[in-house]
Amino acid sequence: MKLLKIKTARFSQIIEKCGKPEVYTLWQKPSADRHLQAQIKKTRLMTVLKSESGNDFGIVGFKESKEARYLVFPKSLKRFSEKRIIGIDWTLVRE
Repeated sequence: MKLLKIKTARFSQIIEKCGKPEVYTLWQKPSADRHLQAQIKKTRLMTVLKSESGNDFGIVGFKESKEARYLVFPKSLKRFSEKRIIGIDWTLVRE
């Protein structure tokens, strides 16, 4: 059995390339949120989830989940879209 190797990127690396993100709070249905939809189209949204081990990790794009937190970046995350983002440091996120 061959294990699938997931490519990863460090959160600090993404901040270096794409700027400091802001936390985005969903106040309405994602489909009705025009600002959110624009950020998804521009590939500037990251969904932060918890792994089985309890660590936070991110994925580029929108994945709806009750436990998810969303970050919007000043620049596109397209180059990181196939990667799992690890090492999320909440002190680097703008309030």
